[in-house]
Amino acid sequence: MNTCERNALEDQQSPHLIQRPRQEQRGAGRLMAKGLLAGFFILPAVLDQLISDTATALIVMPISVAAATGMGVSPLPVLMSVGVAAATAFLTPIATPTNLMVMRPGGYAFGDDWKLGLPLMIWFSLVSVFLVPLIWRF
Repeated sequence: MNTCERNALEDQQSPHLIQRPRQEQRGAGRLMAKGLLAGFFILPAVLDQLISDTATALIVMPISVAAATGMGVSPLPVLMSVGVAAATAFLTPIATPTNLMVMRPGGYAFGDDWKLGLPLMIWFSLVSVFLVPLIWRF
């Protein structure tokens, strides 16, 4: 089969793939999908404390897409969860250069970020795991 024949076959099959409705996940499938979201919130959230937001997202996004497609769910909610988690450099001043610049002049200690950062990170994780799937369906 040459390239033209393969493209013609793909053109014939693509409307059927696009129009097929997704089955609603129930029970264990929904729980596994939420677990995937939670896992892909924790991984970039931990990495984000040490490296920049952009680098974290670029490292984790391809892995999350592969995991979501491997589970047979839409990668959109997983990507949104990674995007939310990649913006959670709240626990350390390391990943954000401006925090490091004002740390000594402001009289901040290294552990001061945890006081407000931990509640914010918990809030972001709840949004990521429970609110994101309501907007971007699996």
